[in-house]
Amino acid sequence: MLFSGKMLFPDIFPEWITRGRERAQGGKQRNMILPLTPLRLLDRAQRVYGNKVGVVCAERGFTYSEFFERCMRLAGALRCQGLRPGERVAFLSYNCHRLLEAYYGVLQAGGVLLPLNIRLAPPEIAFILQDSGARFLFLDRDFIPLAEGIKQQLPEIERFFLLEADGPSPNQAPDWIETRDYDQLLAEASPAPYDFMGVDENSLAELFYTSGTSGDPKGVMLSHRTVYLHALNLLATLRTPDTGVELHTIPLFHANGWGHAHTVTAAGATHVLMRRFDPKQVCELVQKEKVTTFSMVPTMAAALVHYPELARYDLSSLEWLMVGGSASSEELIQSVEQKLGCKCYAGYGLTETSPVLTIAYVKDTLLGASPQERLRRQSMTGHSAVGVELRVVDEEGREVPRDGQTVGEIVARSDGVMEGYWRRPEQTRATFRDGWLLTGDMAVWDEEGYLLIVDRKKEIIITGGENISSLEVEKVLLAHPGVYECAVIAVPDEKWGEVPKALVVLKKNVSATEQELTAFLRGRLAVYKIPRSFEFLPELPKSGTGKILKKVLREKYWTGQAKRVH
Repeated sequence: MLFSGKMLFPDIFPEWITRGRERAQGGKQRNMILPLTPLRLLDRAQRVYGNKVGVVCAERGFTYSEFFERCMRLAGALRCQGLRPGERVAFLSYNCHRLLEAYYGVLQAGGVLLPLNIRLAPPEIAFILQDSGARFLFLDRDFIPLAEGIKQQLPEIERFFLLEADGPSPNQAPDWIETRDYDQLLAEASPAPYDFMGVDENSLAELFYTSGTSGDPKGVMLSHRTVYLHALNLLATLRTPDTGVELHTIPLFHANGWGHAHTVTAAGATHVLMRRFDPKQVCELVQKEKVTTFSMVPTMAAALVHYPELARYDLSSLEWLMVGGSASSEELIQSVEQKLGCKCYAGYGLTETSPVLTIAYVKDTLLGASPQERLRRQSMTGHSAVGVELRVVDEEGREVPRDGQTVGEIVARSDGVMEGYWRRPEQTRATFRDGWLLTGDMAVWDEEGYLLIVDRKKEIIITGGENISSLEVEKVLLAHPGVYECAVIAVPDEKWGEVPKALVVLKKNVSATEQELTAFLRGRLAVYKIPRSFEFLPELPKSGTGKILKKVLREKYWTGQAKRVH
């Protein structure tokens, strides 16, 4: 029996945030109520699609029956290692079938899965492991040096396990790593008996940490019920069939990646895992495995459409792609559709919402729209997914008009909203208002219910009393044929308080000047929105999840100022 969320975290579960049904007590009546847990999705997949190859990783393929047994063996191995209910099990891994197995095996063992972002710096990973109190750490061989450097800061980690016996960087494992690797543990373990009826659906299932762009990372708590319902809602929204083949291009530790770990299984579709994103390998896998869908962040999409060998591959199996993580331009969506020969939609979500909130499907009531209007809709933030309620509100919590002009903050409540932040009751309470999650994303919406994010709340630029959306300027600037990526930030100005400045990375072997970019923006933007200055950089600083760190970029210009104007 797993401990309930309230038993484990009594100080971070205020009554208004606790969700779920009152469980019937006693005997026959209780047995009629099935707990909501993602373990049921795997069980169905192995019962209905047992002989189907459901997971493809490198040169290996596993039927759903084989995958199910490996997950149960992982659960058995963790119990043999003494894992207690509610304890955290961390994975520091590239995308591979072993990490996908952890999404089920750790939960079946009664533990809480903690996937770590491999792009974080060692101090950030050390902080997360300390803050979460993780007991076991499974790691890829490549990360032995990283773990060795922070091991002394991690007294609560009892055991370190290698995920692979051999890897791309073979070397002698240090003596503090267990002699048995992941596969040896599974081979020696007996499968844990499968019985989801002992699961408390409100108990913690997964713990993900935010990128920490504005302070220390925070652990986002997702319950069994939350993960299960999010998978079903996403399944209904995306209409994933059992014939679907999902390529996991985004890391499973990333918000845009883990949301599919359960949905694909729920549909009985096929998982195809790639170690890390690479345009050449994406094309090879799409052609070989007849991939139908995958997701990307805009920088991935840009790299793929500009891959010089793209036309050599047969990508005809592709049906649709999703681009999320940051705003997408109409030009990027159009380029993906033209070069990859499939539909492409923007999507939006948060770590705190499991993650998907919206997708920019064109509703059937708008199918008669012009190609230009269809493209505009597909590049918007989109409308709510199944099981999601969204509002756009002003500072007093009142809905702003659905006029496509008035800016407000997106607030959400859904089956996928987190239980709260790990051991941070005050920050949890500050993130909710009247039961709605405050996203911090500023948007407009229209009469059709489509949202368009215009900026983060803290990144609106106010110059001379006018509000400027940095995202709006960035989207137009990214349409210039020479711009690879960019960031627009506020810099201090004696007259206007602050003005927009553009930091630009150009495409390889392309040149552009400040005058050329200014001329390109003129006529496409109001004059006051055009950056007052430009700076060309070889690259932009990014977080472990690939987000551009505007806070880092701004610091150079605001150091020494008496106050930050905005």
